[in-house]
Order: sequence, then C-alpha cells, then structure tokens
Amino acid sequence: MARPPLNKDTRLCISLAARPSNIGTRFHNFLYEQLGLDFIYKAFTTADITAAIGGVRALGIRGCSVSMPFKQDVLALVDHVEKSARAINAVNTIVNDDGVLTAANTDYTAVQRLIAEHGLDPHAPVLIRGSGGMASAVATAFRDSGFGTGTIVARNTDSGPELAQRVGYEWRPDVGDLRASVIVNVTPIGMANGPEEDEPAYGDDVIAAADMVFDVVAVPAETPLIVAARAAGKPVITGAQVIALQAAEQFERYTGVRPTPQQVAEASAYSRA
Repeated sequence: MARPPLNKDTRLCISLAARPSNIGTRFHNFLYEQLGLDFIYKAFTTADITAAIGGVRALGIRGCSVSMPFKQDVLALVDHVEKSARAINAVNTIVNDDGVLTAANTDYTAVQRLIAEHGLDPHAPVLIRGSGGMASAVATAFRDSGFGTGTIVARNTDSGPELAQRVGYEWRPDVGDLRASVIVNVTPIGMANGPEEDEPAYGDDVIAAADMVFDVVAVPAETPLIVAARAAGKPVITGAQVIALQAAEQFERYTGVRPTPQQVAEASAYSRA
C-alpha cells in the first residue's frame, strides 16, 4: 500500500530541534508509505520557538516533535499539558486538534511501557546514571511505576541532587560501591562519536550484580554497556527500543493508527540505516 501522491489535503507533521536529525523523518515517512497514509514528515530548526508553535497552530500542522532546547519553552505555548509532560516539566510531542494544542512526553510513556513489558520488579532498587532532561523522564517513569528505592548518580552537583530530591531518590556523585538490581545509563557515555564512545557506563562488577541493564543511548544500539551486559548473560533494554517506542507513540497520536511491533522494528531499522 503506497502513500497517496502529495495533494492539498496531505497532512504535515514536523520536528523542532536545535540540531535536526534524519531519524524521525525517516521513521515516520517510512510508516506513512507502508500504511498508505496521506501524511508527510519534515524536520526543522528555529530561532523563534514562539513563532514556530504559532505556525503549528495557525497552519494546521497536525503533529510536532520537540527536542532540546525547546522541551520546556513550549509548555507556556500550548493549551493542554498531559500528565506525562507535567510530571517532568518537559514536552516532546504536540498534537494539534483544530487549533487546540495538547502536549505530552512519549519518552516518559515509552520508558513506563518498557518497564511493564519486561516485568521489572518495583520492589527492586534502581540505579540511574545521569541528571539531564532524558534522565528526568527515566527517573520519573521509574518512580511513577512504583520503584520507591533508587539512586541518581550524577557529577553535576546542581541537577543531580535536584532530580534525586524531586523523585524521592538518593544522590551520589559517582557509582563507587553502589549496586542495584536495575541499572540505567542516561548519559552520553557509549554514544557514537562522543568522547567516551568506547567506554561502558558501569563497571563489570556493577553489571554482574544487576538483573536488568538498560542503556538509553540510541546510537549505537549495541553500546559498550549493552555488549558487556550481553556477555555477562544479563537481559537488556536498549536505547533503540526506547526511541522506536516513543516514536511509535507519537505516530499513533498524530495519525490514529498504531503500527504493529514488526512495522515499528522495520521503521526503526530504516531510520538508523
């Protein structure tokens, strides 16, 4: 089933980011083609987020993905804020219903879904490394999924304690002798082309003590942490799973169509090729 030819009724979805990538564009347009939907997706950047969101409203742009540094700025520019965005004070998805803009955060909902799908025990302690925007989404998703015992490990002495206090966890500046059943990396450690791309976010002894290893880094999917965890026989959740699931959540909100897990996997592979 092919996407209809572009016409006056074709619906537009966009992304707004300081540094747009091709991943979302390729993911969404691949599924529009596969499902025969009369949509098109395009990435943009802007120096005027207020005007850009005004354009989303005025031009009837159906959906808008929001990346850094705009995730908090757009909160004041929409009509409704769902719990997923309010819980972490950050937006990554806006849906336009006839000029009424509703904001959500599908990073948060994707992490919650992965926690449920993998049957993670909320009584188990969780160790989360990182204190940026995505770490806030991850930590809040764990807290709201019933994980009452956790530690935020972050070198930043401002954002680390602030995030820990907000979700009711402990804060430590380094991993040290900490061990936990669930360990999560939400830092750039292991990210392709980064200064620490060849390093795992946790040492072998921390991995050995864990029952689940979760790395939010999406590129590469097989980060040094994930490779080490697989070698140790540990179950893993990868950043590729997170980015695909949050994009699928966006896709459903924009189009009203939920792609199958196989379609999501194919779109994710295509988007990262």
